[in-house]
Amino acid sequence: MTTTRALVRTMRPRQWVKNLLVLAAPFAAGALTDPQVVRSTAVAFVAFCLASAAVYFVNDCVDAESDRLHPTKRSRPLASGELSRRQGVSAGVVLAAAAVAVSLLATWSLTAVLVSYLVINLAYALWLKHQPVFDIAVVSFGFLLRAIAGGLAASLPISQWLLLVAGFGSLFIVSGKRYSELHTLGSDTGTRRSLVDYSPTYLRFVWSMAAAATVMSYSLWAFEVGGGTSIPWHTISIAPFLLGMLRYAVDIDAGTAAEPEDIVWGDRVLQVVGVCWLAVVALGVLGV
Repeated sequence: MTTTRALVRTMRPRQWVKNLLVLAAPFAAGALTDPQVVRSTAVAFVAFCLASAAVYFVNDCVDAESDRLHPTKRSRPLASGELSRRQGVSAGVVLAAAAVAVSLLATWSLTAVLVSYLVINLAYALWLKHQPVFDIAVVSFGFLLRAIAGGLAASLPISQWLLLVAGFGSLFIVSGKRYSELHTLGSDTGTRRSLVDYSPTYLRFVWSMAAAATVMSYSLWAFEVGGGTSIPWHTISIAPFLLGMLRYAVDIDAGTAAEPEDIVWGDRVLQVVGVCWLAVVALGVLGV
């Protein structure tokens, strides 16, 4: 039972919320009422949950020694010794194989995206995470691949503006995470070597630029698709979207965004803004 709990903890179910990005393209296209699209999107979601869990095992195996220096990561099963490195590698391989097998239930293009995600994250775990700029880019690209995967799994076209929102939005979150880590841990703790090459001003520049590009891309998407209803719901949705970005930026600026999933699950105001945004976009998608 102890080993099972340790395995589940390493899979990090709380972080699977990011895999909901696979819903972006089907939701924006108003296709989530189609049973076939729902099935294909569900397959993509499960496949990416398994793939991301596999990546966590690989990362924790590689980072076990440095995680022991971190105030919270030291309690992770591989860092604390609850799981052996061999158990971690074995679990990662099994989960990666399961993710590929599940993706084959949808389309070959989904499988290709998923395999690309696994390969890129393996390179990240072994080398790229220690390279400044590349470490942020790879994690951001992982978010973008999720958005692409949702559209490919359901064989739906994906708006170029929506892809830019996913790309720049993920860059905003990831650079904000690095800013918070630097703010909280400093650059010389040994927990993340790439932090040595970052300064607070540089990371602030990156997440500020990414935030501006995200809002601009979202606005262009909203204007592009918002002309088909009597009430421009998509255009109206820019307001709650902007409020959500600004609210999240408060946490980044305070240095408390090192664990984005904690903000998503814990910030009630951000959740209310998110629900309002979702409701307004849904009205636009339904053509009310």
